[in-house]
Amino acid sequence: MTGHTTTVKANGVTLGVESFGDDDAPLVLLAGGMTMLSWLDALCERLAAGGRRVVRYDLRDSGASTTLDPEAPAYTLRDLAADAAALTDALGGRPAHLAGIGVGGMVAQVAALDHPDAFSALTLVGTRAVAPGPSDDDLPDHDQETMGRLFGHPMPDWSDREAVADFAAAGAEILGDDPVAARAVAARIWDRTPGTAPAVQMANQLGMVFSRLDCAPRWRERLPEIKLPTLVVHGRRDAFFPVGNAEAMAREIPGARLLVLEEAATTIPDTAAGAVTEAMLTLGQVTAGDRRARPPRR
Repeated sequence: MTGHTTTVKANGVTLGVESFGDDDAPLVLLAGGMTMLSWLDALCERLAAGGRRVVRYDLRDSGASTTLDPEAPAYTLRDLAADAAALTDALGGRPAHLAGIGVGGMVAQVAALDHPDAFSALTLVGTRAVAPGPSDDDLPDHDQETMGRLFGHPMPDWSDREAVADFAAAGAEILGDDPVAARAVAARIWDRTPGTAPAVQMANQLGMVFSRLDCAPRWRERLPEIKLPTLVVHGRRDAFFPVGNAEAMAREIPGARLLVLEEAATTIPDTAAGAVTEAMLTLGQVTAGDRRARPPRR
């Protein structure tokens, strides 16, 4: 199954999207972190095969979406959340199952809080409930040894596709992700990036633009307001956002289900696509007495 790629106007900006499945099926909207390629092809295909219309999209300043100045973004986290709600309307899919990965998970949390009527369910993958920067005292922060190795790695020549792919593979190895998969995705991201300006390439590959956003006000304290069926997915070996962040979100969002991927780090590996798909497809079907998720059988 291959996706259909296009752009959609929503909330005054252009968003790059790729669609899988039947246009008349219930919509699952996947917010990139930053680009749509943060979401596995295999996961999109499995969700579509499960009877869903799947649309993954690029956040602003990435992929085929509106790109202006990634070093000085003139929008906020709440604008990105409004993009998700507006895109749902533009696609005619309200209410949609909204999923966000990494920084896209932060977008998804704020979207669910600010635009609850636009969404029917929420999936949060590899993310946390506080903005970029210092973590809350009760939440585990980035593993400092891993971060030292990661950020000590020299930046590549962003105009060199192979150098960028090598850089991504090296970073994945440090984080505990699959370097072969990371290399392939980085090359695809490079091919989709509008131009070779270093700031634009960095925004697409590393999502550094997100750390420059105005992410106020805080939203963690509002998590108990989320009434949507919610799934929290996280890698046990994630050193960037340690799993305690996911455990906190699952506690603080009423009725949230927690699925920990024991062998995963910061990304969803191909081997976990089936488990995550099953958990997303069955979200909202658990009984009140079984709100805490068990990993689906494989």
